Amino acid sequence: MKILVTGGQGQLGSELNQIASSYDNAEFIFTDKDDLDITSKDSLLTYFKGQKFDYCINCAAYTAVDKAEEDTNVAEAINVSGVRNLADACKEVDATLIHISSDYVYHNDVNRPMVEIDPTTPQGMYAQTKLKGDFAAMTNAKSVVVRTSWVYSSFGNNFVKTMLRLGNERDALGIVFDQVGTPTYARDIAQTIMLIIEQCENGQPEYGIFNFSNEGVTSWYDFALEIFRLKNISCNVSPILSKQYPTPAKRPSYSVLDKSKIKEKYNITIPHWRDSLEECLNLLS
Repeated sequence: MKILVTGGQGQLGSELNQIASSYDNAEFIFTDKDDLDITSKDSLLTYFKGQKFDYCINCAAYTAVDKAEEDTNVAEAINVSGVRNLADACKEVDATLIHISSDYVYHNDVNRPMVEIDPTTPQGMYAQTKLKGDFAAMTNAKSVVVRTSWVYSSFGNNFVKTMLRLGNERDALGIVFDQVGTPTYARDIAQTIMLIIEQCENGQPEYGIFNFSNEGVTSWYDFALEIFRLKNISCNVSPILSKQYPTPAKRPSYSVLDKSKIKEKYNITIPHWRDSLEECLNLLS
């Protein structure tokens, strides 16, 4: 089977690259914006027809949540038009599209783990474009949308690496404690995507929208504390309210995802966030 990975240099794309050699029956093609412009429909379709992909894993996204409030055209082009172009290209060659989405699409103030059929009331341009991207992805009948949260990795820029840097630079930090969710290790997402592909290859595809994050619940404050504990960093961390750290885009106060659907349909066991965090930190000096 032939698998295209867009956004190949990002956190998830890099994790997929790390595990690709474990799949002898798969040929992976990793691209980034300099190699393949997903916002150009014509060039994308030509590329797909020439390569004859069986799967496309779309890791490409505009993820600068606050900057998206000003950079609306670019966010829309990548998160909506780009996804629609990929869906159309997949339809042309009968390929399966696996698209990565976000917990931000819910933002519905339901204080329980959110399921895929819950109302979506996205706040801000980033969240709105991600939801539109979900709809665009689903125009291809053979699509799997994976909504995830608080992604980190040993690659790229993320909260974990920022905390490691700031924890070593400063004596004290204030971290918000009134935003609750689940940190998700990009390596776990990558492995789950490959399980999805394996099940599709075995003739048991399950298309649609699925939530995925690691197990457990925490706040950004407690997440930071655990990072410092595991790395023996002495930094005084104080809990602060979101209003004390205003941002252009509003963050969900509660974004815990219910993973029952993906666990049942794909028969997967999901690690707890603390275990995955420790695994990731072992890779970081």
